[in-house]
Amino acid sequence: MGWAGGVDWRLFLTAFGIVFLAELGDKTQLSVLLLSAQSGSPLAVFLGAAAALVLDAAAGAAAGGLLGRAVPGRLLQLGAGTAFLILGGWLVATGLGR
Repeated sequence: MGWAGGVDWRLFLTAFGIVFLAELGDKTQLSVLLLSAQSGSPLAVFLGAAAALVLDAAAGAAAGGLLGRAVPGRLLQLGAGTAFLILGGWLVATGLGR
């Protein structure tokens, strides 16, 4: 289904669970925690961070929708996996070099 179709609630819950678990304890959550603690305005920090995450997710979903029509799913999985391995290797290498 596209943007105008109905909501696949199983897919919704899967996406929610994956993103929720992936974001727990990451640098975004820690940044929001620190900014909220320092500013004393947790509602403003929440609203700003939530808006940013919504826009990031919308951009990713739109790009995925376009890519999904142009590139076979298996090739997308291979490309995403390769990108994660390269970024992970780079982060490990730069972390060990310090």
